[in-house]
Amino acid sequence: MSVSLNCKLSPDIISFSKTNNYFLSSPSFIPRNNNNNKNKCRLLLVRANAATGGGGENNQNNDDKDKDERVLESQQAPFDVSLSLNDVNPVGLGRKSRQLFDEIWRKFSGLGQISRTIRTDDQETLLIREGPMCEFAIPGAQNTTVLVVGATSRIGRIVIRKLMLRGYSVKAFVRKADEEVIELLPRSVEIVMGDVGDPQTLKAAVEGSNKIIYCATARSSITADLFRVDYRGVYNLSKAFQDHNNKLAQLRAGKSSKSKLPIAKFKSASSLDGWFVRQGTYFQDVVATKYDGGMDAKFEFTDNGDAVFSGYVFNRGGYVELSKKLSLPLGSTLDRYEGLVLSVGGNGRSYVLILEAGPSGDLSQSKLYFARISTKVGFCRVRVPFSSFRPVKPDDPVLDPFLVHTFTIRFEPRRQRPVEVNTTMNQDLRSFKLILEYIKALPTGQETDFVLVSCSGLGIEPSRREQVLKAKRAGEDSLRRSGLGYTIVRPGPLEEEPGGQRALVFDQGNRISQGISCADVADICVKSLHDKTARNKSFDVCYEYVAEEGRELYELVAHLPDKANNYLTPALSVLEKNT
Repeated sequence: MSVSLNCKLSPDIISFSKTNNYFLSSPSFIPRNNNNNKNKCRLLLVRANAATGGGGENNQNNDDKDKDERVLESQQAPFDVSLSLNDVNPVGLGRKSRQLFDEIWRKFSGLGQISRTIRTDDQETLLIREGPMCEFAIPGAQNTTVLVVGATSRIGRIVIRKLMLRGYSVKAFVRKADEEVIELLPRSVEIVMGDVGDPQTLKAAVEGSNKIIYCATARSSITADLFRVDYRGVYNLSKAFQDHNNKLAQLRAGKSSKSKLPIAKFKSASSLDGWFVRQGTYFQDVVATKYDGGMDAKFEFTDNGDAVFSGYVFNRGGYVELSKKLSLPLGSTLDRYEGLVLSVGGNGRSYVLILEAGPSGDLSQSKLYFARISTKVGFCRVRVPFSSFRPVKPDDPVLDPFLVHTFTIRFEPRRQRPVEVNTTMNQDLRSFKLILEYIKALPTGQETDFVLVSCSGLGIEPSRREQVLKAKRAGEDSLRRSGLGYTIVRPGPLEEEPGGQRALVFDQGNRISQGISCADVADICVKSLHDKTARNKSFDVCYEYVAEEGRELYELVAHLPDKANNYLTPALSVLEKNT
C-alpha cells in the first residue's frame, strides 16, 4: 500500500499528517501565546481512528481533533514541502541527496528519537511503535550498541542513520569533535573521540559496545598513514574489543557466550609438564644420512619467563614435534567450540598443527588431522578453525572435535619461506624458535562481532594500488587472527547514487569489475550484524554486470521487492567461510 507523508513547515508550527492510518503532531510548536502548552515538549505518534462511527467520547475526540487541525491549517506558512515515505525510509536514503536528509534531521531535533530504543529516562519522549517506521525494527537491536569507526565517512554517515532507524544504540568514533563533525551526525548519537592508531584511546570506545562496524580508511597515500589506519587501526581495535570481552567473561566467571576455553597457558615452569618433544622422518635414506647434520629440539622455560620450543632439522625429510595429551576441564568438550587460537612469537616460521581424534578407550582407532599455520617475527595470534583441519588419510571422515585427545605442533624444513622483513639477510630455514603464550579454543558464535569495510582494489590509482591493498590485506589478516566473529566486505569503487535499485554480485576471488553505491554497502554492513551466514566470511560485492567468458562463476542476487528485503542470506550462504 502506498502511503504519502506530507510535511508543512511554518515559523511556529510543524505538523505531520499521513493519510488513512497515522498522523504525527508536535504540541511544543504551537504559538508561544498559548499558555496551556508552554513548557510542554512531547513527540506523539498516534494511530488515527479508522472507524466512521463509535461512542460519544470517540466522536468528541474526533471533533476536537478536527478543530485542532483547522486551527493549525489556518496558521500554516505559505510554503508546503511534500515528502514521500521513502524520503525518511532508511532503504531509500540514497534516493535523494543526503544534504536534504541532513537538513530535515537538524530541523526536527525530535526525529532522531523515533529510532532510539525506549529507555526509562526518556521522560520527555513518548513513542508508540506502530506503522511503517517499525517495518525495519530488528529484535536484537534494542539491547545492542554498535561502535561505528569512520562515522563521518561516506559509508559511515549512512550506516549510523540506518542503525538508528532500526533501534540500535550508536557510538560514533571520531578523531575530533568540532562543530563541522557534529553537524554531520544526528544529535542522539554518542560521540567518542580517539585515534585508532593509539590503543589507549580505544579502551573507552569499546566499553559497553556489543558490535563494531569499521568504515575508516586513510585519507592520504602516505605509507605510514595507510598502515596506521588500515592495518594497525584494525589490529588495535580488534585487540581492545577482545580484551573487553575477556574482561566481561572473567566478571561472569567464564560463563559468557564469548569466553574462550583455556587449553594451555605457559606462565611458569610447571606449565610445561605433560609436553614432550620427539623426532621423526618421512623416509629413510641410508646414503644421505651420512651427510646430514642431524636434528635437535627442546622445550624449556627461560629466565625471561617464556616457554620456548626451538631447535633445528638438517635431515632430509626430518621433523620435530611438541605434543601433549589434552586434559580439559570437567564438562568441557571441544565440539562446543569452532576452532583454536594460539598466541605465539618467534622467528616467523610455519608449522603444522596435528590433532589426534578417536575413542579414548581404544587409541588404536585414532585418526590424524592436520592444518598448516604461518607465524610472524615477534608475537602474533593465529586463528585455526576446526573446519581447516584435513585428515592425513583422505578416506578418513571429517574431524569431530568431540573426539580430540592429543595436540601436536610439528616443525619441518620443507615449505619454509624467507620472512619478508629479513629478505636482505641470509636465513637458515632449517632452524626455528617458537615462543608459546597460550592455546585456547574459540567459542562457537552465531553472529558477527566486527564488520570491516575493506576494498577490492578497483578504482585506485595504479601508482598507489599496491601499497593500499597491502595495508588493507594486513588489516583483514589481523582481524581473522583475532578470534572475533568477522565479516569483511570488499566493495567495488564507491558511487554516489541511490541504493536498493540494482542487483548485486557477491563473489570471492577478486573477479568483480563494477562499482557500488555507498548506500548499498551501508545496508550490507547493517544486515551482516545479525545474519548467521555472514559470520567469518570475506567477500567482494558490486553491481550486476556481464562477466567475461570463462569467469561467469559468481552468485547473482537481486534486491527483492518484499517487505523483509532479505537478499544477504541467500547470497552469502553459498560462499566459503574462513577466507
